[in-house]
Amino acid sequence: MNVPSHPAGMEIDAPDQLLVDFEDRKLHRKLGFWSLLATGLGSVIGSGWLFAAMYAAKAAGPAALVSWVVGGVLMLMVAMVYAELGMVRPESGGLVRYPLYTNGRLAATVIGISTWLAFVSNPPTEAAGVVQYAAAWIPGVYDMHTSALTPAGIALAVALMAGFVLLNYYGVELFARSNNLVTAIKVLVPVITAVLLLASGFDHRGGAGGVANLTAHGFAPMGYPAALAAVATAGLLFSYTGFRNIVELSGEAVNPRRDVPRAMLATMLVTIALYLALQGAFLVAVPGGLLGSGWRGINLDSPFADLAGLLGLSWLYWMLMADAMISPSGSAIVYTSANARNLYGVAKNGLLPKMLMHVDDRWGIPRRALLVNFAVGVALLLPMPSWHAIVSALGVVIVYTFSIGAVAVPVFRAEGVGSPEQRLRGMQVLAPLAFVVSTLVVYWAGWKVLHPTLWIMIGAVAWYALAQWHAARHAARSGDEHPGIDLVDWRGGSWLLVYLVFIFALSWASTKGGAGWFGELPGTLLVVLVSPLFYVWGVRAGVRYMRERRQGGAVMQG
Repeated sequence: MNVPSHPAGMEIDAPDQLLVDFEDRKLHRKLGFWSLLATGLGSVIGSGWLFAAMYAAKAAGPAALVSWVVGGVLMLMVAMVYAELGMVRPESGGLVRYPLYTNGRLAATVIGISTWLAFVSNPPTEAAGVVQYAAAWIPGVYDMHTSALTPAGIALAVALMAGFVLLNYYGVELFARSNNLVTAIKVLVPVITAVLLLASGFDHRGGAGGVANLTAHGFAPMGYPAALAAVATAGLLFSYTGFRNIVELSGEAVNPRRDVPRAMLATMLVTIALYLALQGAFLVAVPGGLLGSGWRGINLDSPFADLAGLLGLSWLYWMLMADAMISPSGSAIVYTSANARNLYGVAKNGLLPKMLMHVDDRWGIPRRALLVNFAVGVALLLPMPSWHAIVSALGVVIVYTFSIGAVAVPVFRAEGVGSPEQRLRGMQVLAPLAFVVSTLVVYWAGWKVLHPTLWIMIGAVAWYALAQWHAARHAARSGDEHPGIDLVDWRGGSWLLVYLVFIFALSWASTKGGAGWFGELPGTLLVVLVSPLFYVWGVRAGVRYMRERRQGGAVMQG
């Protein structure tokens, strides 16, 4: 099945679009439902599940079960928005292409650079995590005093990253087969963990507290507001991210319009059920003696592994320690694949040299993008040789990119992109709600986490301005009568800049690491009240942008 080259309203620049279509046609469309599902599950289920249940219990007690349901439903809204995008416009690198179609190059530059930087940090991050855990078996690869990899550890991490590249280098089929196997293991281990710890809770093996733990200090000892707050403060929403990699590979799906939404929905439902089972298992498996100070007093270095050791399940302990290396590797394999499509998409947007917009004729893989990402990943690892250092610098950048999907869907609908059967029910409500949820994800990250990313946003805008300057010079040299700023493009994307300024200002003023002018609840209410206004602005700007482009309005004005 061939992906349509450029539906009505999506024309960009004719010569460039011809090259984009030519390269896109070389991609191999081999991914079926199960491979897409493995992509989603492999991205969502990383090493985070090993810690999330404990942090949720510390924040909300047994009511953390409610927190997981609320967080899952919120992220399911966002997932369904991207499911429709994958149906209407299946395209490899779609996450960085949709903003270009609906709101122009300014929005595409900010979203594209943010997405690429967040994804490119994943393989070195996960490789560093694997080596850190491997230090239990391989001495000399991790320095506990400096909390960083040693030179030998860095070399091992680079070798792992090279392995991630090799599994993607020889075609999407090799990637799918290796990822399917790793994902099966990644799902099986937490399922076994949940079953065994639940069983230990019911028969009190090894001193497990059992169901009595659920009421020993009250089901919601910190109150139900704390359970809702835990959705943000305990990082539950972040535990569900990663599902969009299904869309990133949608251009290589056999039947994307059927399988992308099914895989997206299945990914979310499976992970919601899995996280609930793990949370329940943690709650009943904790020995009652550890609850003397309540749930806030729980503090385990490796929660599930430590519980397995306390309950006498030594083989489960070692299986969990091994999984701590397998799970990050599985995520890195997927992100290596997805980010090659990201860089390929950014090049298709005209923001990088055209040499990166190349798909290998034989293997159908953007190999040059793979190799550039590998080199950048190594460059990140050398000055920041630890999991925490890389995550702190770049991991949160991805939160900025969720909101644009909620804007793209109604813009596509308004402009007739896609047929009625490619539209999911309830999107008139889901899209604005998904935008609000996406904004909350950014705000809840907190100023301490967000403020370093301000320079990335400034750099993205500077990159766009530089590209505009080059375009103006080229137009002037070519004898164009109206060289200058692309006002159509600026009107389409300026809302995004104001939106980001609003989020940064609100985060800076809040108690979440900022100036402390107001608490978390007032800030959350402000987001809920104000973000719909940005949603309406973004949609209207997108509709206007697509109409002006399609009608052939003046591109270079000013």
